[in-house]
Amino acid sequence: MTERVIPLVDQRRGALPAIVPQGSAQHRGGPVPDTRGRELRDLRISVTDRCNFRCSYCMPKEVFNKDYPYLPHSALLSFEEITRLARQFLGLGVRKIRLTGGEPLLRKNIENLIAQLAALRTLEGKVPDLTLTTNGSLLARKAQALRAAGLSRVTVSLDSLDDRIFRGMNDMDFPVADVLEGIEVARSAGFEHIKVNMVVKRGTNDHEILPMARHFRGSGITLRFIEYMDVGSTNGWRMDEVLPSDEIIRRLKAEFPLVQLDATAPGETAKRWGYADASGGHGPALGEVGVISSVTHAFCGDCNRARLSTEGQLYLCLFAERGHDLRSLLRGDASDADIAAAIANIWGHRADRYSELRSELPADTSGQHKRRVEMSYIGG
Repeated sequence: MTERVIPLVDQRRGALPAIVPQGSAQHRGGPVPDTRGRELRDLRISVTDRCNFRCSYCMPKEVFNKDYPYLPHSALLSFEEITRLARQFLGLGVRKIRLTGGEPLLRKNIENLIAQLAALRTLEGKVPDLTLTTNGSLLARKAQALRAAGLSRVTVSLDSLDDRIFRGMNDMDFPVADVLEGIEVARSAGFEHIKVNMVVKRGTNDHEILPMARHFRGSGITLRFIEYMDVGSTNGWRMDEVLPSDEIIRRLKAEFPLVQLDATAPGETAKRWGYADASGGHGPALGEVGVISSVTHAFCGDCNRARLSTEGQLYLCLFAERGHDLRSLLRGDASDADIAAAIANIWGHRADRYSELRSELPADTSGQHKRRVEMSYIGG
């Protein structure tokens, strides 16, 4: 068994101030390219730093225990503050907003925030693509309200169909049957586009790849396999526990003929594979799978995502060490134009490409990494 090293650090410190350009430097609206020509299209908003699961790859119980200093409610952005910021992001070209956590359904009255966001419009005059990622534990009781409020799509994290393995990975003894029930309730509530994300950890749940594929094939639900990532500093990440996506596809192809599909949008993180029908082409009724390969196949080149933390820190990369403080602008005397200018300035100076840089270095299996923001703080 490999030794896990879990440093006890607070990843929320050291945020950078948001610099507001003055006078003629203020941005006049519209898309903004970063230093590598990547335009901002996708905003991920964390609405809580709390979760009712203790998955070892995200919020290990050894760190996130009863003594962990979660953010006080006064530090969290209000729904109105989130909506105000979202409006500025949409004015800069954002088309998709994903609500994350922690576990976003723990945020009281989250459907009210969804309704506020659904009333906004993109530069093209369309309703933004609103989606939410959840562990599914509360989905059965919330699905109807979420759909009625205007949520477009939902993604459910599910790492195994084996109840023993699933209970062990969530480390809260939560049964897999309740997550599956939440998925079915969401379908009944009218969600036509549901995705299931499985984090694959070699030696822990990689033998569940084919059972998961068998279960969701032909169901209308898209299953995506995510390489175990070195996000944050508390999950004891080791390269030898990563199962490369190429190996995942090889295992799937051993049982199911697959056809590679085109991306649905620029900057899409998942490589898509459709189940082939008898003719050898993609059978839409059979569905598809995806692999997200940020460890073995970097996709920094067209990354168009920004992440807003629960307390209003803007992060330009999932693997960032520090964020940019937007909350002080919201709670100060900054105008909407000032806030939009600050966001444009921050994004315009962006040069992040962590996964590309990682791939250029020798493999590291030590488990020792730089201090980075935790995934539970800014979402996946």
